[in-house]
Amino acid sequence: MDYKLNIVGTPIGNLEDITLRAIRILKESDIILCEDIRNSQKLLKHFNIENKQLISYHKFNEKLILKKIIFLILEGKNVSLISDAGMPCISDPGFNLISEANKNNIFVDVIGGPTAFTHAFIKSNLGSTFSFLGFLKDKSGERINQLKKFEPGTYVSYVSPYKLISTLNDFKDVFNDNIELYLCKELTKLHEKDYRGRPSEILSILENQSIKGEFVLVFLIKKEKHIKVNKYAK
Repeated sequence: MDYKLNIVGTPIGNLEDITLRAIRILKESDIILCEDIRNSQKLLKHFNIENKQLISYHKFNEKLILKKIIFLILEGKNVSLISDAGMPCISDPGFNLISEANKNNIFVDVIGGPTAFTHAFIKSNLGSTFSFLGFLKDKSGERINQLKKFEPGTYVSYVSPYKLISTLNDFKDVFNDNIELYLCKELTKLHEKDYRGRPSEILSILENQSIKGEFVLVFLIKKEKHIKVNKYAK
């Protein structure tokens, strides 16, 4: 018997952005691993995908239930992994599960779907190649050191709404406003919005707004980075 694990891409916002193959695979699944069962139930209900065993699978429990999931697959269950939005394993759980599947000679089938960072990169028009960073460092000091080490090029990162303003201020401090930014929120959703410009320009727009939603930041570091130097530094 051939054993298989399905990695299924789901919409990042607009529910129409799902493939026919993804719908079929989910309908054929016995078990669906969900990052947040409540979110996944809305998606499954929309496409009339019913009578499935839903198992919560997220960053806090993924290592604890790996053996159980592998056992279910080897027992003959058709298992699929989805995330709350987009492709699993990209700044989302799934890496460890695929590693364990490979160790057990389980075929991993990836059913493609949209990803927020590719949408943002294309819309930004800041280059034809890029490096994806996931999330930048959480703490401002660590984030500043991280930014200083980047070579010239185009980069894409996810940004928490709770750290957006401090992140933009860090960009301003490091690059002295000599950097091009493209910031977008709620991609493919009803209230999708984007901002383009220097850090200070975007900060001035956001200062009187409520910072909510999911953000993706694209930035272009040119050959001369113009990093601000502390004149008091020894």
